[in-house]
Amino acid sequence: MAWRQISVCTDAASAEALSDWFSAQGALSVTLEDAADQPLYEPKPGETPLWQQTRVVALFEADVDISLLNRKLTAAFGLERAWQWNVATIEDQAWERAWLEHFKPMRFGRRLWVCPSSLTLPDEAAGGVCITLDPGLAFGTGTHPTTALCLAWLDGLDLHGKSVLDYGCGSGILAVGALLLGSAETIGVDIDPQALLASKDNAGKNAVADRLTCCYPEQLPAAWQADVVLANILANPLVELAPKLAGHCKPGGVIALSGLLSEQVEQVSQAYRPYFRLDPVQYQEGWALVSGIKVVT
Repeated sequence: MAWRQISVCTDAASAEALSDWFSAQGALSVTLEDAADQPLYEPKPGETPLWQQTRVVALFEADVDISLLNRKLTAAFGLERAWQWNVATIEDQAWERAWLEHFKPMRFGRRLWVCPSSLTLPDEAAGGVCITLDPGLAFGTGTHPTTALCLAWLDGLDLHGKSVLDYGCGSGILAVGALLLGSAETIGVDIDPQALLASKDNAGKNAVADRLTCCYPEQLPAAWQADVVLANILANPLVELAPKLAGHCKPGGVIALSGLLSEQVEQVSQAYRPYFRLDPVQYQEGWALVSGIKVVT
């Protein structure tokens, strides 16, 4: 089976209208992409920023009438808005296999590895700890610097018998990693039901489901405290959640915060200094991890 893909470069002001128009014409999916390598940082609350040059990519059935679509586009937006577009035929393929071609076993720290179920760990991984993880719907495969930072940080801890809170668990990669490294109990929290499903599924694949509890934020018991708290989300939510996450960390416990850019470190650090004695910040590819020890009062 094949599809027809239409991509149109436009400006930020017109991208959403064009996206809605393609959807109204029966597009199977519409994606907005950066057309000029312009970075977008974390938006302010209520904002949905777009790139100044945005590529709108629409996917249609193979038999779509491309000429008719072009005429409709011109009529809908006017001759002066008849953007140049590109049409391509997309052949069907095994997307998971294509993903795996670019995914290899990865090591984090001294002993922690992440490997898809279809691949074999290298000999150097002998004696290490392996998280079996396949591509899925939730964020977190270890390839992003923020996840890599958190995994390496976890690898440096002695987690045997410890309780762990993974706030914003996504795929469950950090929660599962903590359990494989010896955590006695881990709770994964997320607002996305797909993330909770993915976390449970990945815990099952790694035979640690009996020690993982997944829940929405409002279901987390207010008085529950963990020895280790992880939150790999975004800078603004991290700042807002500082009192809550601090409250869920035991006195003398440790915390790791990531998902923030280098320039956001001070903002997040200020929010957590009243509760934690912070460690030197760790950086990777422009991203950062802030960690510390809960102050005993």
